[in-house]
Amino acid sequence: MSPDAQGLVAVLNTSHLHLDDVDFGSVRNVAVLCTVRDPGNAGTIIRAADAAGADLVVLTRGSVELENPKVVRSTAGSMFHLPIVTDIELGELSGKLRSVGVQILAAAGEGAHDLDDLLDFSSDSVTKSGQTSEVPDLAAPTAWLFGNEAQGLSDLEFELSDYAVRVPLRGKAESLNVATAATVCLYATSRAQR
Repeated sequence: MSPDAQGLVAVLNTSHLHLDDVDFGSVRNVAVLCTVRDPGNAGTIIRAADAAGADLVVLTRGSVELENPKVVRSTAGSMFHLPIVTDIELGELSGKLRSVGVQILAAAGEGAHDLDDLLDFSSDSVTKSGQTSEVPDLAAPTAWLFGNEAQGLSDLEFELSDYAVRVPLRGKAESLNVATAATVCLYATSRAQR
């Protein structure tokens, strides 16, 4: 798997977690990789999800294989620290998430909601209690959808989300790498939920 294995070799069987094995009632911060194909990005998102205290990572059908050597190396061991489910149809996953009250946020550069505004909203947690809001609350159980590197999220993926959220770009960069955007979003949820 790695040319710099430092003289260690292991042969092992991999076991795959299935959607039915997940206790969806206890998830609060979830990363969903929607046909993310770059192994470095996938591994980095898994590592960031672990660091941010996420409860679950899901790779939808069409995403890179979890056992890809570059994915494994990029996780820096985090793939062994949290549940990861692969080869899932987003429609099935969204039904399970919604059944336990998890909101689904699409991370998108053209999102209607600014991540910084949402952090301000959730930190003002004594918001007019009892009133429904037209903005997502990052303190609530949240699943983030992160799209394919080339195409972003599909129309169907947007339809299956509750809100589209953008990471503010204050410099001259046109966009963020999906792994970078995922890190920022997962940490924003972690901060709001702490």
